[in-house]
Amino acid sequence: MIINAQQTSEPRTYLDRILEHWHKDEDAEALVQGAQRLTRGEARRRLFRLGHALRRQGLEPGDGVGLFLANRVDSVLVQLAVHLIGCRVVFLPPEPGPGELAALVEQSRARAVVTDPLFARRAADAAGRSIHAPELLSLGPCEQECTDLLALAAECPAVRPDGVPAPEGDEAVTVLYTGGTLGRPKLAAHSHRLYDTLVGLVADDPQDSGSSFFPTMDPGTDRVLAATLLTHGSGHLTSIQALVTGSALVVLPEFEAGAALAVLSEERITATMFVPPMLYALLDHPECVPGALPALRRIVVGGAASSPSRLQQAVEVFGPVLSQGYGQSEALGIAAFGAEDLASEGHGGPSSGAAAVARYPTPRSRSVVKTARRRCPSRQVGEVCVRGETVMLGYYEDPERTAEALHDGWLRTGDMGYLDAEGYLYLVDRAKDIIVTGSTSDNVYSRVLEDFLLTLPGVRNAAALGVPDEEYGEAVQIFLATADDADVDPDAVGAAVTAELGELYTPRKTVLLHQLPTTKVGKVDKKALRAEWTGAALAMS
Repeated sequence: MIINAQQTSEPRTYLDRILEHWHKDEDAEALVQGAQRLTRGEARRRLFRLGHALRRQGLEPGDGVGLFLANRVDSVLVQLAVHLIGCRVVFLPPEPGPGELAALVEQSRARAVVTDPLFARRAADAAGRSIHAPELLSLGPCEQECTDLLALAAECPAVRPDGVPAPEGDEAVTVLYTGGTLGRPKLAAHSHRLYDTLVGLVADDPQDSGSSFFPTMDPGTDRVLAATLLTHGSGHLTSIQALVTGSALVVLPEFEAGAALAVLSEERITATMFVPPMLYALLDHPECVPGALPALRRIVVGGAASSPSRLQQAVEVFGPVLSQGYGQSEALGIAAFGAEDLASEGHGGPSSGAAAVARYPTPRSRSVVKTARRRCPSRQVGEVCVRGETVMLGYYEDPERTAEALHDGWLRTGDMGYLDAEGYLYLVDRAKDIIVTGSTSDNVYSRVLEDFLLTLPGVRNAAALGVPDEEYGEAVQIFLATADDADVDPDAVGAAVTAELGELYTPRKTVLLHQLPTTKVGKVDKKALRAEWTGAALAMS
């Protein structure tokens, strides 16, 4: 992975940037998880040993290595070690079921799977179904028959493995799971350009908070919390940017609001990233009050749509430290809305109800809005298409779906939005979440409806779904997570929606819940809501 080839006489990787820091001030903290605290020197030596241990399993440059890992310090190091020896990282997140996970391992052509002991049984099942019969390794002892990678690494030399060639420009070095159908997962494959861009942004202007999707760091002084999953794009890139700037990285094993607040405070965290439900849970915690986290200077919220009213609440609690990022597995870092701009907006978005989650493009991306491949005029809603250095090479081993997603270098994101007269991008919904209803089959943007619902007293979170309807094709159904002491009247909610957004948005049914189900990534799980509740709603309609 060649980094900043124009600025240096020799090819350099993002790992070189990390190791430059880890060779200096060796006693400074590099990686933290609870009581486990590694200095820079310790982290460097453990990384090198892991690289040699992986090589001893017969892995060669270009081989795929599946990482089925929980949030822990050794998970960060083993991902770096895979790249260190020139192999391809294949992230295996915890949410797929057994069949999908097995298909993911098979399609990614992983020669080895490194698992957390907690996931060892599932990893063994997935590896056992693969015709490629990948080697199963674990980060520590486990009940399954697999090699303990940490024990093997302890016997290896603490010197950097040599003889690693730089990858070709069109070679996949990192593969991210991004959903798909049963037995046919979609795997977004990225080249070294993703990391070139990340390090390039830091090198160009490490203080530039308005142009990058990532939480900007103060080199060598920040303490960064990785709260989202390390096997997803948000957790991966948050950890990488922390390390390339020489910041200490603190890993949160699991998210729970009280535990997260304690870590943020005790570890003096200065920068982090949350998905919206995580941010909302923090805001709803009784100990989350203004001034509680004086060290916190930057919070990026991304990964899903955010409510403007909740964003404004976050600004009131944390101060002008909140920014928004827009990206997806296929394009990690499309646009950003800086903290100062978000705070100055006051309401977090334009009066039309579309939240300004992506006001400014990053330096390495461009966005257009199209309908049927024709560019839309200002403020007309269409599909957001992007191109730039962080756009994927394609879906790994899947030319058919790659051709559907990529056209002349432009990625079809599946997000609906519009550009204003100044070229700023606004998102209104995921294409698959639009509800088509009413006598004229008009679009109900679930995102707009959810944003409004979150402004109502007693509502902590909200989701809107389209359910089958004999007369209109689909009807609107909403789900509200309410505060414990809140007295929320569904009829009053429906009346408020009609008064603000019109009859088209009036919900057919309102379901009150203590909390909404979330995926392993922390997003509201609309599939679970649909499976559990829409059948009952249809029976009652």
